Amino acid sequence: MDKLKIAFIINPYSGTTEKKALPTLIDQRIDKNKFDVTTVFTEYAGHGKELASQFAAEGYDAVIACGGDGTINEVASSLTETNTAFGIIPFGSGNGLARHLHIPLKPAAALDLVNKFKLQPLDYGVVNDHKFFCTSGTGFDAQIAWDFAKQSTRGIQTYLKLILKEFWNYEPETYIIETEDKKIERKAFVVTFANASQYGNEGYIAPLAKTYDGLLDISILKPFHWYNVPKLTYQLLTRKLYKNDLLEEYQAKSATLKRKQKGPFHFDGDPIEFGETINVKIVANSLKVIAGE
Repeated sequence: MDKLKIAFIINPYSGTTEKKALPTLIDQRIDKNKFDVTTVFTEYAGHGKELASQFAAEGYDAVIACGGDGTINEVASSLTETNTAFGIIPFGSGNGLARHLHIPLKPAAALDLVNKFKLQPLDYGVVNDHKFFCTSGTGFDAQIAWDFAKQSTRGIQTYLKLILKEFWNYEPETYIIETEDKKIERKAFVVTFANASQYGNEGYIAPLAKTYDGLLDISILKPFHWYNVPKLTYQLLTRKLYKNDLLEEYQAKSATLKRKQKGPFHFDGDPIEFGETINVKIVANSLKVIAGE
């Protein structure tokens, strides 16, 4: 039986964990009887996307992204509509997609999962021609992502400090969302278009979302008072946010969001400035991913 060719693309700068020893760990844990392994470090922004495209063109059986949400997005974006499977060794701040797919956060355990090579289908979303695999959206979370990208330090502590600082001054906007069968106008704190169920760090903004159902889960979190925060936080972290009347959920294959002015938007945690009209759609079953049970 021929061995499977797999490549590990390592972003040395993502997250807060040192990765110099990762190639050695890969060499120790990956089953050499099953796989021929290539390991490469990215050298600049966008390099992961280029490398993944190259490996797919060369007929690799799988490409594994070793990094955070940005690295995962780059690598997965190059593998859609190919015969090359996708995998994750998570090193990000939130690791939303990895958590949703039950991929262990410890590198050794994640590599053991690669050895099992159990594949499942994975949808992806497109927002104004940008692919996303976990979540995208606008509102308070997009503003925080925009501010977080400017910080000199990473990690959950920096993220929480920004949330506490921005919360008291944030002004929710009014949005019009049109899907194939409805039109919704809401003032919202957050509007999320989700493929997976969570942002990361077990924060379930779309608790019922599935990554293989061919549907966007649209979560609209309405404005709220400070005294709602403890309950919302508890429900966000326990996958029970759908029980709160402040959250509205819809499903659609595509949607158009309209707002009064341009502003921050995020896709897989990466912030970008978009205009007044934003188009979102789901592309079903376009990628195979190495996932946990």
